[in-house]
Amino acid sequence: MLAKAGSLRARLFLLCVGLLSLAGCSSHINPTGSSGTPAPTPSVVVAGAAATRVGGTAQFSATVNGVASTAVTWQVNQITGGSAATGTISSSGLYTAPATLPASASVTITAVSTATSASGSLTEALQNPVPVVTASTATQVGSTLNYTVDVQGSGFVPTSVIEVNGTVQATVYVSATELQTTAPLTASTTSIAVLVSNPNPGAILSASLSVPVTYIAATATQAARILDQTSFGPTAATIQHVQSIGIKAYLAEQFAEPATQLAAIPTSPLPTICLAANNARVCAESEWWQTAVTGPDQLRQRVAFALSEMFVVSTQSISGSAIPQFHNVLSNDAFGNFATIMKDVALSPAMGGYLNMLNSAKPGTGQIANENFARENMQLFTIGLYQLNQDGTQQLDGSGNPIPSYSQAQVQAFARAYTGWTYATATGGSPTKFPNGTANYTYPMAPVESAHDTTSKTLLNGTVLAAGGTAEADLTGALTNIFNDSNVGPFVCTQLIQHLVTSTPSPAYVSRVSAVFANDGNGVRGNMQAVITEILTDEEARAADTNANFNGGHLREPVLFITAMIRGLGFTNTDPNGSYYTLSNYSSPLNEEPYFANSVFNFFPPDYVIPGTTLNAPEFDIENTATATLRLSLANTIVNNGISGFSVDLSNTSTLGTMAANPGTLVDYLSMLFMHSQMPTAMRTTIVNTITPITSNAQRVRIAVFLVVTSSQYKVIQ
Repeated sequence: MLAKAGSLRARLFLLCVGLLSLAGCSSHINPTGSSGTPAPTPSVVVAGAAATRVGGTAQFSATVNGVASTAVTWQVNQITGGSAATGTISSSGLYTAPATLPASASVTITAVSTATSASGSLTEALQNPVPVVTASTATQVGSTLNYTVDVQGSGFVPTSVIEVNGTVQATVYVSATELQTTAPLTASTTSIAVLVSNPNPGAILSASLSVPVTYIAATATQAARILDQTSFGPTAATIQHVQSIGIKAYLAEQFAEPATQLAAIPTSPLPTICLAANNARVCAESEWWQTAVTGPDQLRQRVAFALSEMFVVSTQSISGSAIPQFHNVLSNDAFGNFATIMKDVALSPAMGGYLNMLNSAKPGTGQIANENFARENMQLFTIGLYQLNQDGTQQLDGSGNPIPSYSQAQVQAFARAYTGWTYATATGGSPTKFPNGTANYTYPMAPVESAHDTTSKTLLNGTVLAAGGTAEADLTGALTNIFNDSNVGPFVCTQLIQHLVTSTPSPAYVSRVSAVFANDGNGVRGNMQAVITEILTDEEARAADTNANFNGGHLREPVLFITAMIRGLGFTNTDPNGSYYTLSNYSSPLNEEPYFANSVFNFFPPDYVIPGTTLNAPEFDIENTATATLRLSLANTIVNNGISGFSVDLSNTSTLGTMAANPGTLVDYLSMLFMHSQMPTAMRTTIVNTITPITSNAQRVRIAVFLVVTSSQYKVIQ
């Protein structure tokens, strides 16, 4: 009965529990045996900074609920411990952001309970680093008033920008520690404020740094290139000078430099330097070489040399005594107006004798005036054979053929306009008889009106010189008619560009210079100083200053090949009579001797195209296997100090000999002197390796110079 009673009590208890549960009595009964509170669900809460900068750190903490253990495992983007791309996190929750900003610009930091699967997360924004500027340089280069700013520091990103004096500049990202920019600068600027700005996310500025401005008027390359175009060869001193003052200041100096005059050569007795050959030509060439090599007015003489290859006279047909006055005309007028050049050339006894305007009289019955100067003045000196566009390209008719720029009838009309001129008297006046049989090479030709054709003349573009004109009036009218022809600008400017800068100027280059010839900006046509400035400062002329691979330049003609070496190496004249004529003995076998061309077409024509190519390269007309070999021989003679009447010190103790103790230093110097500091790396390595084993510094110099000046890179002026 007791057992049964106990069983009954148990059943009644269970029934009571069920009923109490339905009636809300569970608070009095806890199945876990506790005080009546259910066990909490395990959870993890992550706390920490909302954003971290790239490369920085942030400490995170995790609170674990519902379990006794508080240990967690840390993850970044669900990867335990993180990764380099998204950042890493230590077992203590120290997060190290990645070195660079990931594409998403945020990561998820997660803490996972080691006791349960519970976890908690936090989204962490990533921001660009704080930029720090530790050093900077600001270098002004050239006369364009631009400066290059190089900034060193830390925390730079590809989208960082440099601010200069509060202005954002276009910035080149070099690395996380270096940025660069180029920006405009005023001439009076001596220092600038530089800082770096990193953009969003987390846009922030660095501290500002005051940077002094370093002024470099021109680089060594810029200086050497402009000197190769405007002188008879750079020297170490002239390169340094142009570097210090800049290209524009150098040109201004040269434009202001007075002309070096070639002395008149008396017909009897000849000066001492002519006696050996008893030839006035020797005197003239000696004076010319000395002026080219030593004259301070290098640009003026270089332009005069170019003009002498356009307005050609030759002592193969005229006396050498005529050359000084003719050359002085070209050098005196080089920076004046082209109209003046035309007139002074036409009246020079050298041109008069060479192309037969001298003593050309009005035609008699059934005769014609001498046409030589009239034709060549148009064909070769001023307008050319065919009508041109401003860019130098030919104008074509409806059938695609070039349009002649003048007719035979016009040649005859100009020939009659040029009649009546002969040698001036001893004092420069007009003689009483025609022709004057006494040669006068000191003064321009003079008119004798009785020998002048006074009939009317129909010239270019319908211009008519009325009947009854004087020799002076008709000459002026005829030359003015040509000067104003639209062909003169592109025809003349193309050849000046070819002689000074490049054999193959682009049509756009020619057009820009021709526009200045037509109008210098002040309404003046033919301003040679403005034209030369445009030629030398044009973007195409200066392109190779910063791009050694720019397609331009021209073959260094023999005269320039010689003068550049003579000047660059510092040769001095040792001839007791002071003659420089010896240099003609070396240029003549190379098919070029000053004022001694074979014809009025110059040593080489401006439109010469290398056979088998479409490359217009005038100077190559006199370059062949024989002259190429002779250039090698000449270079050997020069480096071995074998030029008669000249001497250069290439000994162990000379400037170059001292440099040769370090082969790299020597080669770099020669690169500056002869190759605008643009010697190809492979060439430099080869020369350095060639001379390094040589024990004699003098021999190192000779071999290094020979290898440089015989290279194709030197022969072509880039």
